[in-house]
Amino acid sequence: MSAEKTYTAPEAEREYDPEYQGQQSETALQALITRIEQEIQELHFPAFSQADAVSLGLLLVELGSTRALPIAIDIRRHDHILFHAALPGATPDNDSWIERKSRTAERYALPSLLVGLRNRVGGGRIEDFAWFDVKQYTADGGSFPIYVSGTGPIGTVTVSGLPQKADHELVVEALRAFAAK
Repeated sequence: MSAEKTYTAPEAEREYDPEYQGQQSETALQALITRIEQEIQELHFPAFSQADAVSLGLLLVELGSTRALPIAIDIRRHDHILFHAALPGATPDNDSWIERKSRTAERYALPSLLVGLRNRVGGGRIEDFAWFDVKQYTADGGSFPIYVSGTGPIGTVTVSGLPQKADHELVVEALRAFAAK
């Protein structure tokens, strides 16, 4: 019987994981930041209506339901909630996370994950600054601004219930599918 060898990627090749508390490669952090910055450039819409919010929300419900994801979904223009749903397994805590994530994406006009990642460059965290009110904001991923060409960000789409990078990636997947329609 021979032991099967497993390949472990060198640290520099591993994708940055914002959930991991240990040391990670600055190269991996920069690569993830660059990827999200490219997503921002890619995901602009000519317009975005309330009907679009419902369509995008239903697309996220479909993705979450077919994968049995315990998520809550929220699409809003500032304080005006255009779509909100909680799939089986989502909890009231997810609504609290949605509020804080969407506030962060709206305040900085950037995906909430990117806000957190940019502040980790050099080993810091935005949460360590006294002016960052963690009761109102969070730099965890899952909220992405809805960018309208020629206008800028007009709202946010937010998912909560998965690890923060997975929340972010699900939102991006849905925005890409919505844009392709």
